[in-house]
Amino acid sequence: MSVGRSAVWVFWVLLAFVSAAARAGAPAYAPVTVPMQLQEVAPNVYLVQGLAGAATEHEGFISNAGFVVTDEGVVVLDALGSPSLATRMRGLIRTVTDRPVVKVVVTHYHADHIYGLQVYADEGAQVIAPAEALAYLNGPQAAARLAERRETLRPFVDERTRLVFPDVLVEGDTSFSLGRHSFTLEPFGPVHSDGDMAMVVQPGGVLFSGDLIFEGRVPFVGDADTRRWIEVLDGLLGAGLEVLVPGHGAASRDAQATLRLTREYLAFLRDTMGRAVEAMQPFDEAYAAVDWSRWKDLPAFDAANRRNAYAVYLGLENEAMGR
Repeated sequence: MSVGRSAVWVFWVLLAFVSAAARAGAPAYAPVTVPMQLQEVAPNVYLVQGLAGAATEHEGFISNAGFVVTDEGVVVLDALGSPSLATRMRGLIRTVTDRPVVKVVVTHYHADHIYGLQVYADEGAQVIAPAEALAYLNGPQAAARLAERRETLRPFVDERTRLVFPDVLVEGDTSFSLGRHSFTLEPFGPVHSDGDMAMVVQPGGVLFSGDLIFEGRVPFVGDADTRRWIEVLDGLLGAGLEVLVPGHGAASRDAQATLRLTREYLAFLRDTMGRAVEAMQPFDEAYAAVDWSRWKDLPAFDAANRRNAYAVYLGLENEAMGR
């Protein structure tokens, strides 16, 4: 085939692809190349597990999402960090069922869990989230973070990526049924984020914890309430649970062991930074004096640990002053 004929052939193939996407009513988001696989953690309950790393590594695929196939449609749990990633996940859902996605439950409004929401909202799915999501969406941080990710995660997050507001806000423990499945939503208020929520799926006994639990990597603390976070972790596990799916890391049938990393890391930060605050020791000096060897080989340590420690240091100063 000549160069000219080859170019014409490529043009018509691309035109056919774009036309097919337009007919389907779906934007042709930039395709991701990062591997994404389904794991069935309980009958009809699935997980796609993000890769360990910092926020913009692995094309943004660093958080978990899941879905439940019921007789009356699919319930998705979290939407990943870009429309491109959500589109990939939506394709995986289609390999399991042709039923529509009818609800998306969002554990919290952080960028790596929400930028894929528009893929499901445009399909007509109802978005359910903790009530405190509005504080994030209506504040300056949401717009600033989206602007940043349009630079650091381009082309997967771009000008077409938008913030999707919830259709339903959850303020207290809430349950709903779909088909033969029941879903219990438990909001905890500001913990890891402005508002965090866990979801339990029965049958199967699956707890989706969101970012209340990180497994296999250093947690992201940000401006979290670490005292409240530890309290929530201590009361999170109830009877009838068989599988724990954290916000980051592998699913587990040993919930206590999976929870332990996050709890012990938070307790370590509060202990070491608390002693520094009590001694009125400057942060840089305090940080340099800590033995971080237990945590330093975990993914995201270099990206997150110093900022985590500083956030806890400032938070403990505020606690000491009764703020």
